[in-house]
Amino acid sequence: MVLNRQWWAKAHPTAFMKIVLFGKNGQLGWELQRSLACLGEVIAFGHNEADFTQPESLAALVARHQPQVIVNAAAYTAVDKAESDHANAQLVNAASPAALAQAAKACGALLVHYSTEYVFDGSGSNAWLETDPTAPLNVYGASKLAGEQAIIASACKHLIFRTSWVYAARGGNFAKTMLRLAQERDSLSVIDDQFGAPTGADWLADMSTHAIVQTLKDPSKQGLYHAAASGETSWHGYASAVIEHAKTLGYAIKASQINAVPTHAFPTPAQRPTNSRLNCNNLSAVFALSCPPWQQGVARMLAEITQK
Repeated sequence: MVLNRQWWAKAHPTAFMKIVLFGKNGQLGWELQRSLACLGEVIAFGHNEADFTQPESLAALVARHQPQVIVNAAAYTAVDKAESDHANAQLVNAASPAALAQAAKACGALLVHYSTEYVFDGSGSNAWLETDPTAPLNVYGASKLAGEQAIIASACKHLIFRTSWVYAARGGNFAKTMLRLAQERDSLSVIDDQFGAPTGADWLADMSTHAIVQTLKDPSKQGLYHAAASGETSWHGYASAVIEHAKTLGYAIKASQINAVPTHAFPTPAQRPTNSRLNCNNLSAVFALSCPPWQQGVARMLAEITQK
C-alpha cells in the first residue's frame, strides 16, 4: 500500500515539515541540523548566507521558503566586544529576531529562539525563574532581552529557551581551553565566584526538537522556558572536573594546581553575573523531559573529543 503524502501530512502535522534554521555553523546550530533532520526538510543558513545585520533580508528568506518552523540559533555572543559595538549587538540580537518574529507571524510558523541568563542581574544564589524581574548587567544581556521582548510582543507562535554555559564537542569552549592549558602549564587560575550549569548543545538540540513536536500538536505549550543542565558549579569547579576526568581518559596533564580566584582577578569590559543558575522545573513539567546532570554531558563531550 502506497501512502498518500497529503493525507499523511494532514493526519500527522509534525511530519514532512519545512524548517528554516539560522546559525548553522555555531555549536548549537551544528547539533540542530542533526536533531531537526528527523522532522522534515531543514534549510540551514550560516552567517555568510543570512546577514543578521540586515534584518529585512532575513524576513525575505522566510517569505521565500514559507516554513512551518523557524529556528534561530544565530546570535552576537562576543560579550566584551558588545560593550563598544552596541549597534551591531542590537541588530543581531534584537532587530533581527524581531524581523523573524514578524515573518513567522505572516506565514504562521513557529519561531524557536535561544536567549541567556544574562537577562538577569546575576545576584543572589537562587536559580532564576522565568517570571523573575530582568535587569541585564551589560550590552549583550540587554540586546538579548530586547530580542525576547520583540518576539513576545509580535504575538507569533514561539518557543524561547534561556540557557547558560553552552558547550559542544565541535568548536571552541571553556572546557577545551582548560584542557589545553592544563597540558601546557604547571598551574591554572580559574574564577570561583560565578555559578551556573554547563549545558551541552547536543542536549539543547534534542530538547528543542522534542519541544517543537509537542508545541505543534498543542500550541498552548508555546512560551518562554529556562533550559539548562541540572546541578551547579563554579568555573573553577568546572575546570577541575574537566581536568580530573581527562586524566582518566589518558590525557597527559601538566598542571598540578588549579588556583581558585575571584572575578576581579580577571577584569573584563563587560560585567559578568555571579549567579547564572536557571530553574528548569517548568520546562521539565510541560514537556515531560529531564535536564541531565551537567557532569554527564561534560564527560560525554570529553570522551567524544578524545576519539577524534
